[in-house]
Amino acid sequence: MLPSFSPAATAASTPPRPIPGGYGIPVLGPLRDRLDYFWFQGPEEFFRRRAAQHRSTVFRANIPPTFPFFLGVDPRVVAIVDTAAFTALFDNTLVDKRDCLIGPYNPSDSFTGGTRVGVYLDTEEPEHARTKAYAMELLRRSSRVWAPEFLAGVDTMLTAVESDLAAGKEGGASFLVPLQQCIFRFLCKAVTGADPAAESLVDRFGFYILDVWLGLQLVPTQKIGAIPQPLEELLLHSFPFPSIIVKPGYDILYRFIEKHGAEAVAVGVDTHGLTVKDAVNNILFVLGFNAFGGFSVFLPFLVLEIGKPDAADLRTRLRDEVRAALQETGGEVGFAAVAKGRMPLVRSTVYEVLRTRPPVPLQFGRARQDFVLRSHGGEGFAVSAGEMLCGYQPLAMRDPAVFDRPEEFVADRFVGEEGEKLLSYVYWSNGPETEDPALGNKQCAAKDAVIATACMLVAELFRRYDDFQCQGTSFTKLQKRQPS
Repeated sequence: MLPSFSPAATAASTPPRPIPGGYGIPVLGPLRDRLDYFWFQGPEEFFRRRAAQHRSTVFRANIPPTFPFFLGVDPRVVAIVDTAAFTALFDNTLVDKRDCLIGPYNPSDSFTGGTRVGVYLDTEEPEHARTKAYAMELLRRSSRVWAPEFLAGVDTMLTAVESDLAAGKEGGASFLVPLQQCIFRFLCKAVTGADPAAESLVDRFGFYILDVWLGLQLVPTQKIGAIPQPLEELLLHSFPFPSIIVKPGYDILYRFIEKHGAEAVAVGVDTHGLTVKDAVNNILFVLGFNAFGGFSVFLPFLVLEIGKPDAADLRTRLRDEVRAALQETGGEVGFAAVAKGRMPLVRSTVYEVLRTRPPVPLQFGRARQDFVLRSHGGEGFAVSAGEMLCGYQPLAMRDPAVFDRPEEFVADRFVGEEGEKLLSYVYWSNGPETEDPALGNKQCAAKDAVIATACMLVAELFRRYDDFQCQGTSFTKLQKRQPS
């Protein structure tokens, strides 16, 4: 049963109380929290311990990056780890989303060619509706080729993985690089009409360029684990990285889109009033940060979760559902095959991965005004204008007040009428799953396309294979489909 609670900022009978927690003394307080976040505890334990310590799902803390070379970055936030209070982050009358995509730290716009791209704009800024409309039109135009281009890329990826697995590579056949190549090529062709094959440099290295471009912007805010501490703190979390490192690669992609995606660029210029420069830079951000970056995180989690050695029963159920549904659509995978209602377990599994492993774990917004932030049961917290709210999704979407067995992966959690009601508490898209992206909100324009794409990947795997297993980002078993 779902709990009944007041909306995130409405009046309630209980008077607001001060937000528990604190920021410590200048320099040392933020530094201590930074070391806990990256080193001693890790992000999830960082939020768990403070919520337990303060006996509250709303509390004050510092969020990295901080001292010593992040000048002008205020790390102080109001952290939120429950579903009820989290909804304040979607209320544009309460929060300003200006320049806070990844928190108090805002990468230089030199990473985006000098353009302040749409995701950094607040809904009250005039350019927001223009750039959001442009992104939504590009997605609408891409719908004709999205599914076939994605599936062609998946075929190429799986052919390469099968070859590596047949060669007997130790540890299995990694799918990460082939998957990223698939994502990059299909997105370029579907969203911009530009085929990377037209330029061998882009085709071979385009996804690497985006990996570096993303990494340089995000590393100061991410726990990496690739090098031992304290070297990670000293080398990766102590200063922002300059865009000059990746500028040559970014310029290659800029020229590629400008030339081979000219029709998509023209839509931005002629229909939405953008300059060529702003149109190309917005395309590259949507393509590289939102789409490529999001899929590169989410799809491996999806494949890994289904391919776990102990998930054989789930795979059997998914395989049977996929093949029954494909019989009704002529055996072809596509948007029609994965439409809502056709593969409920597949769709629920996708949602459950997004609930437990959201590709963007943190969401931010700055309070426009003083207001009372409401949690479960109407408990209120006094928020002051200008304070930064920080919602940590991995805990909010494991809220025991909403989700039964919240720490477990339950593939059929969202199946059926009662299961579908829970979708209003799935926030991966910067808004509830039951709502739609619009010009006046910050919800992901490609929300529905992401779900359909993930469902198509699962469907294609079970159309092609009777079973598979994964370890890390490698397939260790691919059992080809046997004739019936």
